[in-house]
Amino acid sequence: MSAPCLMARRWHGTRGVAAVEFALVAIVFFMMLIGAAEIGRVLWVWNAAGEATRLGTRMAVVCDLDDADIRTRMRAMLGELANSNITLEYLPAGCNANTCQSVTVTLSGYTQQSFIPFTSFQPTLPPFRTTLSREYMTSANNPACN
Repeated sequence: MSAPCLMARRWHGTRGVAAVEFALVAIVFFMMLIGAAEIGRVLWVWNAAGEATRLGTRMAVVCDLDDADIRTRMRAMLGELANSNITLEYLPAGCNANTCQSVTVTLSGYTQQSFIPFTSFQPTLPPFRTTLSREYMTSANNPACN
């Protein structure tokens, strides 16, 4: 037999091998790709939660006590955030705009929903807490509060 005939016979039984190899490699590749994208989303939400906490604290020290806009603007930065996840604490307890010394804003209990199908990956972010000293604490004629 000639060499081309032997080569044809040798490759005749391996037609689907490339498709099977691609399927196996593609599964691993796409799992890693989707996992990396999901980790990127978690890190983005982590950063947005920290920024929302800083914004809420900044607004709390320059706007009226318990101004509704504080929570509204924090929720605008992180869409799935609920009012129950946000705690505003004015210190000392029971103070007013003239006697407060500092404000602590805490974001806690936030769970991110995953886009990965067929998994229960829903990380709960750790609590974010920011404290600032009292400043103006009056919304009147303050553009940051409107």
